[in-house]
Amino acid sequence: MTAGASATAAAPGRVNLIGEHLDYLGGRCLSLALERRTTATVTLRDDDRLRVRSGRRTWHGSVVDLVPGAVPGWPAYAAGVLWALDVRRGVDVDIDSDLPSGAGLSSSAALASAVALALDAVLGLGLSREELAETAYRAESGMVGAPTGRLDQLVSLVADPGRALLVDFAGGRPTRESLPCRPDAAGLALLVVDTRVSHDMRVGGYGERRAECEEAARRLGVRLLADAVALPGLAERLAGLPDLLARRARFVTEEVARVGAVAAALRAGDWDALGPLLDAGHAGARDDLEISCPELDLAVTTARGAGAVAARMTGGGFGGSAVALVPVGSVDRVGAALAEAFVERGWREPHVFPTAAGRGAQVLRRGPAAPPA
Repeated sequence: MTAGASATAAAPGRVNLIGEHLDYLGGRCLSLALERRTTATVTLRDDDRLRVRSGRRTWHGSVVDLVPGAVPGWPAYAAGVLWALDVRRGVDVDIDSDLPSGAGLSSSAALASAVALALDAVLGLGLSREELAETAYRAESGMVGAPTGRLDQLVSLVADPGRALLVDFAGGRPTRESLPCRPDAAGLALLVVDTRVSHDMRVGGYGERRAECEEAARRLGVRLLADAVALPGLAERLAGLPDLLARRARFVTEEVARVGAVAAALRAGDWDALGPLLDAGHAGARDDLEISCPELDLAVTTARGAGAVAARMTGGGFGGSAVALVPVGSVDRVGAALAEAFVERGWREPHVFPTAAGRGAQVLRRGPAAPPA
């Protein structure tokens, strides 16, 4: 392709209904794509320079110098895609997004997925959506060093509108089932509550939880912790673990069962069944996996008290967002209650917005370079 050729792609964030941390533990996760998304325009250059721009922020480098850890901050997610694909010619990457960053809604996966799809389009690589998801995963895990699983990138690239994605990570290659997800048909709205407590998987507890779960699996004699659900005498085996590892394993084995129950409810259109299941999921994330925080707990209890039929934290935890199913007529009341509760604690008002199950990533444009902004 000649210098100046370009392509623009958009990829959504995601919200998990149930199945936190199960993608790297061999379980199933139930997620949907958001309607909010990140857009990336990739323009080919005639040198080896790399420019990544978002708003007023710009990073400059060279594609020949791309190695893990070499690029600081948010540009690493875009640079990581070029590294994962071994692209050796320079490009300009222009990014725009209406996804909140650090909100546990996979803004980083959306960024990497959008860049991967745009690069595929402009270079004519012919990669499948699954291969693009693996590329985005490698950008995050290899270049950036985030201990992420493979769920977020896959949802961002393959989700269908009005459908949730049940992804099974038990085998070597993830398998998936598309399930109906139309809460509006039951008079419900799906609200995302961004607590505005920043979440960053590159640091802190996410990697610790992964290591703890892997140690629990080792002590239980299973390859992946989700496999422990099939162990005979599981309760007795958990009782023989150190308390911390027992709680991590209890969360995972119980979350595996909750995923199956929520999936069955979606197949049947039984939205009433989700209340106790999502409540239990949040309690387990809070008490056994210990990935919640006071702001997430307040968001969940306030939403439930104001009329939500179900609510839980979503994403990797340690900040980020909660998700709530709310009767359409109660949306304003729940939003006002959340704002009031946070302000009373001296916290910033949460950012609350509705979403439907959105469409996966799309190529929006192929052609010559757009005029400079």
